[in-house]
Amino acid sequence: MISSLQYINVTGSTIHVSMRNLAQERREAGGNLIKPHNGPLSPLCAGGGTLEPLPELGNHAPSAGCTKMAAPSESTEQPGLRRRKAAEAPTRAAPVGPGGAEDEEKAEAGVSLQPGSFWLTRIVLLRAIAFIYFVAFLVAFHQNKQLIGDKGLLPCRLHLENIKRYFGGRIGMDALSHAPTLFWLFDWSHVDAHLDNIALVGLVISTFVLVTGCANMILMTTLWILYHSLVAVGQIWYSFGWESQLLETGFLGIFLCPVWSLSRIPEKTPPSRIVIWASRWLIFRIMLGAGLIKIRGDRCWRDLTCMNYHYETQPVPSPLSYYMHRNPVLFHQFETSFNHFIELVVPFFLFLGRRMCILHGILQILFQVKKCLSS
Repeated sequence: MISSLQYINVTGSTIHVSMRNLAQERREAGGNLIKPHNGPLSPLCAGGGTLEPLPELGNHAPSAGCTKMAAPSESTEQPGLRRRKAAEAPTRAAPVGPGGAEDEEKAEAGVSLQPGSFWLTRIVLLRAIAFIYFVAFLVAFHQNKQLIGDKGLLPCRLHLENIKRYFGGRIGMDALSHAPTLFWLFDWSHVDAHLDNIALVGLVISTFVLVTGCANMILMTTLWILYHSLVAVGQIWYSFGWESQLLETGFLGIFLCPVWSLSRIPEKTPPSRIVIWASRWLIFRIMLGAGLIKIRGDRCWRDLTCMNYHYETQPVPSPLSYYMHRNPVLFHQFETSFNHFIELVVPFFLFLGRRMCILHGILQILFQVKKCLSS
């Protein structure tokens, strides 16, 4: 309760109030500053008014019936009256920024989000990996029974039986190393159900990581094992390069996470620079390898003529492929040259500093968007 009354003198119906040193008391109490009054204040009221408490001062003030003002007079301190100490002002909470709870979490953790800390890189990379896992498991759920199910084109049960027979009719380390998959532990009479269950569990976990941005080594390892189990029995349907690329990228993603914590920004587990550089090395190998295969594989890539008939011979054309094919020859030569630039030159930008890494990312994203739209 804030009290600014230095002297209170009650004489009949007249109340004298003195407000000396008000500014000093309010300053010590943490309240608003009020200009001090050097002399005694005029009496508040006279004429038999009653006293009512004011919520602001926690003191007594005259009621509305007070109309007559008395002359000022000095007051003396009455014995038995004690001064009231000013209550401390409540501590105001720090304002919360637009980031809400996530900003508070960052502030409490004391995490530095400056360039070079790779916290944002980890968040984006984990969600990107989760998105690719989600698409892969969704495709597996819709297609695997027709491809490798009990009545599929290449049943995985027959594939596992052939491997088991090749290694002496028993499931040992040789068979496990040849085809590392969870299907060795399952009953092969319900292969379709096992295929669906693996895909559904992978969908649930990848959706959780994608939506929340929270992941740990347990979840990422589970995703990797589930998808590796499908690749190991997928035969030719899972023999494309992007399957091994997803497994390698997902394996690196395991070591971006803490073991148990599901925090988006775990304070005690900063992003590993080894994993960041390993991811860069993966991108470098993929893109440079794709460019070298083209240069060494077919003469049309060296003659800059491959794009002249690429759009009419590609396996999965898009609605724009027809219009892309009808472009002039010079445009197709530019496309081929730009492809060589992206795959043979741009990957080296990864090792030339942060700005060149950003330029590398922009060019690669534009290149991939163009490929998605045209083929």
